[in-house]
Amino acid sequence: MEDQQGRALFATVATTIIILRNFCSYPQKFLKIFLYLCGGYGIVSSRTGKNCSDPQKFSEVMTVLIQRPQYLDKLIKKKNNGRVKIITGLRRCGKSFLLFELYANYLRENGVEEDQIIGLALDELPNAKYRNPIELDKTIRERIRDPKKRYYVMIDEIQFVSEIQNPYVDDPAAKLNFIDVVLGLMKIRNADIYVTGSNSRMLSSDILTQFRDRGDEIRVNPLSYAEFYQVYAGDKRHAWRDYCTYGGMPWVLSLESHEEKSKYLRDLFEKTYLRDIVDRHTILNETDILNDLLNILASSIGSLTNPNKLSNTFASEKQVRISPDTIDRYLSYFVDAFLLQRAGRYDVKGKRYIKTPLKYYFSDVGLRNARLGFRQQEETHIMENVLFNDLLRRGYDVDVGVVEVNTTEPGGKKVRRQLEVDFVVNRGTQRYYIQSALTVAAPEKRKQETESLKRIPDSFKKIVVVREDIVSWHDEDGILYVGVEQFLLDETAIDQ
Repeated sequence: MEDQQGRALFATVATTIIILRNFCSYPQKFLKIFLYLCGGYGIVSSRTGKNCSDPQKFSEVMTVLIQRPQYLDKLIKKKNNGRVKIITGLRRCGKSFLLFELYANYLRENGVEEDQIIGLALDELPNAKYRNPIELDKTIRERIRDPKKRYYVMIDEIQFVSEIQNPYVDDPAAKLNFIDVVLGLMKIRNADIYVTGSNSRMLSSDILTQFRDRGDEIRVNPLSYAEFYQVYAGDKRHAWRDYCTYGGMPWVLSLESHEEKSKYLRDLFEKTYLRDIVDRHTILNETDILNDLLNILASSIGSLTNPNKLSNTFASEKQVRISPDTIDRYLSYFVDAFLLQRAGRYDVKGKRYIKTPLKYYFSDVGLRNARLGFRQQEETHIMENVLFNDLLRRGYDVDVGVVEVNTTEPGGKKVRRQLEVDFVVNRGTQRYYIQSALTVAAPEKRKQETESLKRIPDSFKKIVVVREDIVSWHDEDGILYVGVEQFLLDETAIDQ
């Protein structure tokens, strides 16, 4: 009863803040007061019992305000599908709250009784006993009492489950771990299984590899610009500037000064993300190389590169010899840990993929900027990174396009050139060609940005996204011009 009252009061306060936030001159202070009141009135997470004024739980509060229907809808659609639902993504972006509060509340509202929701947060000390896979399996099975009821099993931070010797087998190589637990629970006909995880043993695609064709991944991202804009309580004219500077990690919205935001983002990188990678892959003597590699990539977002090129950069700028194979392995670590995202190159006319070079983008531009001490703030590259992330979030496959053309120089020499299309965007039978540009106000700039688009011999939609706040329009070649904020805030803008 107390837990239900707490949730009701929490919902009331959350609704109040939605109404009041646009009238507040000091949004960060208001949010901190809100967190304080949550603690003062005993409003706690029904999953963990932790006070919502805990800084690490701020992302959960913001998730309540935003709701994140994109991810909630995915969980709802996959409900009772016979597969394990695996919620992944960067730490501190709201995975646990999505499952244990938003989705659990949806279940309650649709007739699921409290005893049918079996939740365990393995990062909590009272649940330390269940980090033993045998104990975890036992307690969950004991709570699945009625064969006529459907049970929803939610295990948070499942990577805390230890790998132990199988006590029933006389073989030192026989081990038990969380995979055995989950696969066993999946065989219970009236159980629907959900897990979250984010640290060194629960990063990335390894999870789905372990479960093969029996798992569905739901990738949760930092706040999109539309989500950020929705909760941004300051002057909306500054929302784009702040998003391009500090990104979409939810806790950043509660911090007031540049110094606070910068420190938080740097600490996330050093004390959380990089530490996970180092621990997971037992990297002992090359942490400096990892840091240098991230800094090089952060300095060149939107630029084509490959392991050979990066190896040469280390040799020339750092006087360090590191093999392309080692660099390629480290790049894979970053991608698997959700820090970076890779964009392949696609030959539009030849209809084939080009193996190398590729482009790398940061999953959150605030984290990218923090790597560089906020020194390199080239809006053109940051805007391209933001667009790439948002297109992926919408469920598109996104590549970098190449259009090969033959031209004749003034002396009559024929030259074969490669023109770039920033993004070739596909989903099912849909395709879009998109260029990112700060402006196309000058005729020569407009010609430069549209040359590759005009050379593409098909009828799929071609779009130029510009920084300026403009009324969308089409030129004589049918190319759509749209402002970046409209494009990000209105997902239908792509089909104008």
